[in-house]
Amino acid sequence: MTASNPSERWIQMLIIILGISGGAFALLLFFSTDASADPVAGAIVRMMMGLVLLWCVLGGLLMFRFRDAIRKQVQRIQLDWRITFVLFCTVLALIEEAVTTSMTNLAPLFGVQMGEAAITASPNYLEVVLLHSVVVFVPMFIAWALILWRWRFSAAAVFLLFGLSGTLGESISFGPQNLIGLGFWVFVYGLMVYLPAYSIPEVRTAQPPRWYHYPLALILPTLASIPVAILILLVRGPGG
Repeated sequence: MTASNPSERWIQMLIIILGISGGAFALLLFFSTDASADPVAGAIVRMMMGLVLLWCVLGGLLMFRFRDAIRKQVQRIQLDWRITFVLFCTVLALIEEAVTTSMTNLAPLFGVQMGEAAITASPNYLEVVLLHSVVVFVPMFIAWALILWRWRFSAAAVFLLFGLSGTLGESISFGPQNLIGLGFWVFVYGLMVYLPAYSIPEVRTAQPPRWYHYPLALILPTLASIPVAILILLVRGPGG
């Protein structure tokens, strides 16, 4: 992330603050949850810590370290960059859900029976990605491809805005208490789109975004996901 203007420096500063707060939130949960008194809560917190360490910390560091080499390889792909962007985001979302589903399936390692504690809707990976999460993310990725076709948001801004969209989605779906973990959710979701956004060709006809394009870019992907989310709810049926 290179700071080319004052607004970009503010975005990067905010990401750093959110990263620190997200890490502090995860550590607070970890050290304040007594696994012996409440084994289910303890297992859930340890599953979350696994996600933080594997996806947010290890995954984030690898993405940042090799971002230039990855961008070079991505830009060699003989596809329209918008299609590549959506596919790349989808692959990263699938990897993130592989981590979360693996954590759910490690329930016995965390001291509880399968089904007693989970951080995914199901221990079945295909069910998770096809009927709960990634299938809903894809229209959001498409919306972002169109946004980036029109406006030249930086990769850091895409990271932050998609992370905020993800936090909004978690809060709408599972309750406003998720806002407490804002930094955590921003990194979980933001890392799905950072590398794809960083890998977009610089030479394109997009215009610099104005201030009002930022809230627009926050809302449009969420709106794009609603029809698919409703369809999935109908497919799953009551209690699905």
